[in-house]
Amino acid sequence: MMHRFKKLFLFSTMFLLFFTLLAGCKNSAADNSKTLSVVFIPNDSVKEVEPARKALSQKISKATGKKVKIQTTTDYNIAIQAISSGKAQIALLGADGYIQAHKQNNKVVPILTYSGKSGTLKDAYYHSYIMVKKNKEQNYLTNGKYDLNKVKGKRMSFVANTSTSGFAIPAGALKTKFNLKSTDQLSQSGQFFSKVVFGGSHQGSALNLMKDDVDVAAFDDHDLTPYGSFSSTDTKPGITFTVKQNAPAPFNTVPNQVSVALAAYKVQSEPIVVNRAKVSQTDVKKIQKALTANSVSQDTHFFAPSNAKTRGLFTKDGKTRFIAVDDSWYKPTHKILGE
Repeated sequence: MMHRFKKLFLFSTMFLLFFTLLAGCKNSAADNSKTLSVVFIPNDSVKEVEPARKALSQKISKATGKKVKIQTTTDYNIAIQAISSGKAQIALLGADGYIQAHKQNNKVVPILTYSGKSGTLKDAYYHSYIMVKKNKEQNYLTNGKYDLNKVKGKRMSFVANTSTSGFAIPAGALKTKFNLKSTDQLSQSGQFFSKVVFGGSHQGSALNLMKDDVDVAAFDDHDLTPYGSFSSTDTKPGITFTVKQNAPAPFNTVPNQVSVALAAYKVQSEPIVVNRAKVSQTDVKKIQKALTANSVSQDTHFFAPSNAKTRGLFTKDGKTRFIAVDDSWYKPTHKILGE
């Protein structure tokens, strides 16, 4: 009897030890990987951003001691799926892209965003615009004021249906204004707009407008400043965007073209996010410490002036820098998007 008891005790002990070790392996899975993959959305996958992508990967690699792979994409959904599935462990997403990924997998959380010119979160936002070409803006006036009612039935260009400033924010505003049931009506030709196209990037959407392929287009200022200048940083209609005389591709074919904003909206700065099932808290802290350093805020690979020859990851304005955040900071965007 005692012998059977000892065997049972030994079996039970081994059983518990096995599952303790198994649990430990699961909990430390994020620590064991020797490689981290960083995925970029289409706007940050273009050739001009290659030096910035490389600089970011090098910083993360040095901070964590791990090899870092870069994944570029031509579709927002690919980037969102990559981070939510864990195929990529780190991503630079728009605010809406983050909300989408977090909805698919709540382990996807923000760890950093970039500040406004104050160096704080107080002005950590950029702008989304609904624009038309210069000299055609008079067709969208009512009693001297820009009137969004007149965009109905026009040819429209968005960025992608998962883009924050290139679809979610402007489409959400139009949905509210026209009391539509869903933004789906705005993404399909022949429903609200006579024709709807997606540029695939903010540059692509703006170019659709400049080339007269559409009448109206949505895009943001953050992604267009390397190619031209905005007349103001205010959030109001009437702001213009002018393409540089010597703008790089793809705007080299439309130099000096001007567009006018019928509407402007604030958008929270995009986050760097991680999949917490794949990245340990230790590595998160290391990445946050490395990227919030003063040296990074002065590095033009990360924050370059709008007139810089080489495009940075973001535009440098005053004291712009990385700041550590978590999901709670994105509550306004959760609310806007109904999440």
